[in-house]
Amino acid sequence: MSVDLILLQREQDIATVILNRPEKLNALIKPMWRQLGETIRSLSCDDSLRCIVLRGAGDRSFAPGNDISEFKDARSNSKDAKEYGEIHHAALAALGECPVPLVALIQGICVGGGLEIASLCDLRICGDSSRFGIPIKRLGLCAGIREMQGLYDLVGKAVTMEILLEGRILDAAEALQKGLVTRVVADDAVVEEAYAAARRIADGAPLVARWHKQFMRRLGDPAPLTEAEKDLGYLCYDTEDFHIGYRSFLDKTKPVFKGK
Repeated sequence: MSVDLILLQREQDIATVILNRPEKLNALIKPMWRQLGETIRSLSCDDSLRCIVLRGAGDRSFAPGNDISEFKDARSNSKDAKEYGEIHHAALAALGECPVPLVALIQGICVGGGLEIASLCDLRICGDSSRFGIPIKRLGLCAGIREMQGLYDLVGKAVTMEILLEGRILDAAEALQKGLVTRVVADDAVVEEAYAAARRIADGAPLVARWHKQFMRRLGDPAPLTEAEKDLGYLCYDTEDFHIGYRSFLDKTKPVFKGK
């Protein structure tokens, strides 16, 4: 199997992770899920990184879901499916736990596992012709609880059930209306807009972005906040970046944050 199912590129403080099976529209297979999880875990440990752009190779598809031809060998029964699921869910967990802001650059198809991945990103920017859905009811398959989690957290119960029960493919306008995507632009502007968003994120105070992600995950937990958790919001005042930020505001200059 190719070692390049997931490509990693980097330009300064922005990394790009590419789902790389363009000959199959970036359909996902077990080694691909494994490499995706490993790549995101590795990037999560890089304190110098300020944003990750996640995209599919080419301009026709983000990802159409799992490669169905793999099922007859890798997922033909519950035992094999569980083994596969451990790798699949580890990759989803890596995305969900990633402290670095994630931007999904979506061109074309974003279906099934592709939508699972995109739903775990912080921003989802797509083109006019992009398409979304999880039509697995046609295969006699259900989405596991962990596979549904990102979508449920993103759009809630009603929309998640509509997507799963009807199995419709949604166009970009409906995806935006339902909250599946953050922004829809012309097809030929997706790359530019996604990287412009990534640059805006990267130019901000990186510790603040990571705290906001941490706080947002915590808000999904119904348990009452502890006093220590309430105090986390004050830590920013002790950072060098805070002093850089407010001085730059007063001086009417662009801040250059250090992540300290």
